Amino acid sequence: MSGNTGTLPGTAALTQVGRLATLSWEVLRAIFKRPFQTREWIQQCWFFASVTILPTALVAIPFGAVIALQLGSLTAQIGAQSFTGAASALAIVQQASPLITALLVAGAGGSAVCADIGARKIREEIDAMEVLGVNPIQRLIVPRVLAAMVVSVLLNGLVSVVGVLGGYFFNVVLQGGTPGAYLASFNALAQVPDLWVSEIKALLYGFVAGVVAAFRGLNPAGGPKGVGDAVNQAVVITFLLLFLINVVLTAIYLRIVPPKAM
Repeated sequence: MSGNTGTLPGTAALTQVGRLATLSWEVLRAIFKRPFQTREWIQQCWFFASVTILPTALVAIPFGAVIALQLGSLTAQIGAQSFTGAASALAIVQQASPLITALLVAGAGGSAVCADIGARKIREEIDAMEVLGVNPIQRLIVPRVLAAMVVSVLLNGLVSVVGVLGGYFFNVVLQGGTPGAYLASFNALAQVPDLWVSEIKALLYGFVAGVVAAFRGLNPAGGPKGVGDAVNQAVVITFLLLFLINVVLTAIYLRIVPPKAM
């Protein structure tokens, strides 16, 4: 019976999903256990920030510019240039900012975490920690996941500011928009919950990026090549999960929070 179950299509994928969910739950439980690895957490926060701040800011500028230019062209065609500021700012704050942050945190920081954990696994350091009675999840995984979450939230604010300023510059300078109309429409349609949902997305994305990177690092195929393959898989899986989560959160947000009246 077990042999037949193992050959069913999709069984391996469901097994991996279950193991990933189990690791997520173990990480959540271990967050509240003591002792907390404060030193390791601070070091990981600094590492994540150091490898993501500059690339994130540099990506945010052209991203904000593309959104502003595209929306500026569209609103000019339908005679609604005065709403360019609100549309571009909402697109950046609600959607682009957390996604840019998460992609860079997963691509730069998450891949390094996966490689580090995977190297420890094939050197049998993880097994040695378990033999010594040290919980590797509490000692290694929790500080890295929390660091990814904290840095994601902070970077999300940076991307929002840089992206909105970039959109403002390109709309006003290149498309001849008026600064007053840009800012007035932003104040007319934007609201505080837009920023809150953006930060919640960034927090959740950081958790997913950290857990997936740790999961693939803890389960390499074997040998250095297996660690390299695990890093690639971690980044791809994280990207897929991020876009899926983004669709769900956006749909829930639009149902719960009513749009601001003009």
